[in-house]
Amino acid sequence: MGLHRSAEIAMSVTAILFMAALQKAEAGAEGTEEGWMLQVRKEKLSHLHFYFHDTLIGRNASVVTVAAANTTKSSRTGFGVVNVMDDLLTEGPKPTSTVVGRAQGLYTSACQEEVRLLMAVTYVFYGGKFNGSTLSVVGSNAVFNEEREMPIVGGTGVFRLARGYALARTQTFDLKTGNAIVEYNVHVLHY
Repeated sequence: MGLHRSAEIAMSVTAILFMAALQKAEAGAEGTEEGWMLQVRKEKLSHLHFYFHDTLIGRNASVVTVAAANTTKSSRTGFGVVNVMDDLLTEGPKPTSTVVGRAQGLYTSACQEEVRLLMAVTYVFYGGKFNGSTLSVVGSNAVFNEEREMPIVGGTGVFRLARGYALARTQTFDLKTGNAIVEYNVHVLHY
């Protein structure tokens, strides 16, 4: 009888400890800022529209080549080149349009068969309801396709825990300089 009673007590103690741990885990999630925010806020979909000004050559150059392979110059795709950018984001396609932020990051030619860039860029927004918030894009950009889709993999500020996609369409491209203006339509889920 003593052995049976010990087993019952052990099972009871285990059940009580398990329930206490479960309750503490739930309370811990609610007690954090993130846990509270996720419970109170509902997920929403935002659409952003802006223009990206990629300027390699000129008075206001915003791109610097930081590395290239020995074979980059002989490659028809520029394979191996690495560029760092700090490009303007504007409301309209003209460089004199209202600045809404900057695209900061890097892109590299990562394909030998076609011009396809690996993009790792953060959109930093200025002013308005998105002031100081960021969106991060990491993905492939086949620049000569009419429309390209790249994933939004995160964000900060208003866009904390963001996910979504960015659609890019080249508005102008100068073959001599490589300067481009690209229209972006960004669809992002966030809290």
